[in-house]
Amino acid sequence: MRRPVMAGNWKMYKTPAETTAFFEKFRPLVENSEHCETVICPPFTDLAAAVDAVRGSRIQVGAQNIAWAKEGAFTGEISGAMIRAAGAAYAIVGHSERRQYFGETDETVFKRTLAALEAGLTPIVCVGERLDEREKGITKTVLVSQFTKGIADLTPEQFARIVIAYEPVWAIGTGKTATPEMAAEAHRMIRGQVWAKYGSEAVAAIRILYGGSVKPDNVKTLMAQTEIDGVLVGGASLDPVGFASIVNF
Repeated sequence: MRRPVMAGNWKMYKTPAETTAFFEKFRPLVENSEHCETVICPPFTDLAAAVDAVRGSRIQVGAQNIAWAKEGAFTGEISGAMIRAAGAAYAIVGHSERRQYFGETDETVFKRTLAALEAGLTPIVCVGERLDEREKGITKTVLVSQFTKGIADLTPEQFARIVIAYEPVWAIGTGKTATPEMAAEAHRMIRGQVWAKYGSEAVAAIRILYGGSVKPDNVKTLMAQTEIDGVLVGGASLDPVGFASIVNF
């Protein structure tokens, strides 16, 4: 059995004080949640507060991005070593908003994934198609391209340490959600690429999350799909009670 990962991506929300207040409410609600890994990815400025707030619990903390370089003249970037030193265990790589607004490419996704692995972090590598690509019927083409250029050059040992998140861009922050069947179909496409590159053991082990307007009222039907191994939640992860109900689906 693949252990689900229930991850929250806070995007550009919450101060350190608000982070502490969130966990005061959230921790008691998930303290007995042994069925999954629970991960919160706050802004960089909240990492220290989040790590402090989850100490002694099962909750883990992740970053929302990671530089591909170890150090150097990269103004505004945060390295894997810095993230790890702050106490985080995960890093989101290649989120669609990074691709859409900040020039992220499949090639830079691969470089960031390597940087996360080298720092001892678990990368959550994001893939997914835009609405126009789905309407053109090229979802599989897009997913194959993103997998081939952004993931498939990892060694089997490196691949075994990543998590993949399928997030259809048209469903992120829009209120639109891929039906459970649509999500499962995309997950099967991705798993087909894993099988072709890494074999049956990797297919059985790789955890593929769904992201895209996940809410307390749709998480059960999504998680009922055997292909879905967890969720990457945006807006709904900002509320401690709501996100706890997602974790405890």
